[in-house]
Amino acid sequence: MSTKSVKIYDTTLRDGTQGEGISFSVTDKLLITERLDQFGIDYIEGGFPGSNPRDIAYFNEVGKLRLKHAKIAAFGSTRRAGTKASEDAQLQSLLASGVPVMTLVGKTWLLHVHEILRTTPEENLAMIEDSARFLVANGREVIHDAEHFFDGFKDNPEYALRTLEAALRGGASNLTLCDTNGGTMVDEFQKIVARVVKEFGADKVGVHCHNDCGLGVALSLAGVNAGAALVQGTMNGYGERTGNSNLITILPSLFLKMGRTATCAPNLSQLRNLSLYLDELANLRPDGKAPYVGASAFAHKGGLHANAAQKVKSSYEHIDPALVGNHTRVLVSDMAGRSSIVMKARALGFNIDEKTPELKSLIEELKALEFRGYEFEAADASLQLLIRKALGQRPQFFDVEGYRVIVERHHGELFAEATVKLRIDGQSYHTVAECTGPVGALDKALRLSLEKVYPKIAEMELRDFKVRILEGHHGTGSRTRVLIESGDTQSFWGTVGVSDNIIEASWEALIDSVNYKLLNSGAKAPTLA
Repeated sequence: MSTKSVKIYDTTLRDGTQGEGISFSVTDKLLITERLDQFGIDYIEGGFPGSNPRDIAYFNEVGKLRLKHAKIAAFGSTRRAGTKASEDAQLQSLLASGVPVMTLVGKTWLLHVHEILRTTPEENLAMIEDSARFLVANGREVIHDAEHFFDGFKDNPEYALRTLEAALRGGASNLTLCDTNGGTMVDEFQKIVARVVKEFGADKVGVHCHNDCGLGVALSLAGVNAGAALVQGTMNGYGERTGNSNLITILPSLFLKMGRTATCAPNLSQLRNLSLYLDELANLRPDGKAPYVGASAFAHKGGLHANAAQKVKSSYEHIDPALVGNHTRVLVSDMAGRSSIVMKARALGFNIDEKTPELKSLIEELKALEFRGYEFEAADASLQLLIRKALGQRPQFFDVEGYRVIVERHHGELFAEATVKLRIDGQSYHTVAECTGPVGALDKALRLSLEKVYPKIAEMELRDFKVRILEGHHGTGSRTRVLIESGDTQSFWGTVGVSDNIIEASWEALIDSVNYKLLNSGAKAPTLA
């Protein structure tokens, strides 16, 4: 293997699922396995065979997948003290999984040998060597996970290295050094990895890091700099406590910053989609500030930054966003200048430039709205409607004659009733709807009225609803901002409303939401606003 080439080992399905709030079904795990294989991951750790029904079912099914590249690894630990490897039930369950790679945890820290295993240092070495030899003799590749290696090395370097020698004598193909507690600093980590590489050769060494000090990615990259040829991590940094080192950040750093390569390197442009896919299956909202792949990773808000990025993208972007499947975004705010507005408008599909006569009034209105508390960073749909209005291109699909909301508790049940009156092309529409909350009732009544003329409205739904109090010192009379996320089968969009009445703020956002849907579904309006 080239010194520039690195093997990528994913442990999302095992270590990642130990993170709080992370749970994958068997079907999820199989789908993730296929997706990681398509991306080009070298090793995919599936879990503990025999430890729980979900992992048992996974290993029963994973052999049926037609993987193109990845090797599936089963995770376990060395034989018990005082037993033969051939008679150890856990090692037998590893073999029974039928997968080609066995990842074995071995103790390297004398504290654990004495206090956790409650055995002798020599017996621990025998446990490591015997277990690896038994699995290798049965045709399996063995990766040795040296648990608590850095704590063990700092406590007793000689013994920690002897545990690695034992694994190699048993036939292990790789010695992965684990910073299990996540407490090692970058400088000492790199020095220790360099010592192990010098002792055993770069092709034998891997690293497995945790993020307890916020250094998971930095440690992994330092390990590669020191010569490690295999990196373990999880997608999106899932994992127990504060998470494992994040492969989504590690991979582009390796390929684009450090000149390294791996089998998955040609697929780097799929990275953002892969990250979003994992979050979707984990039922987690994507981290907008995630390096490389986050929605804000290449977002520009300040007018000077946006203007400079428009002229020379590299002036404020450390890589081309397309390399990782992302794109530049311009955020419109009261910091924005003419260049920012033009860039954002063009991104939304408007053919304008800095000489467009309506631009001045648009900027003035935008800044006035933001001063009142409107925010358009997460409300592109509202911004698009605002631009259309300034340019005289906003259709008037309907007029609002009025609305009313009643909330009451009846026989112990709480419900809301909304009445909406609209006028469409001269005809009045009056609709009533009920829901558990006032905004839900308004949403239903509004869409029921519109569906009679614009049937495509039935395709959309309210997906998320966020409220922020903007001026808390006014108590219950404080100004409120509401952000609504709506969607249909094709896309989703954000709208915003602001008022000192939360229902009115919600109504504004709802009105923008349905107008955006009508606009993008090709509905014909009687007039223009």
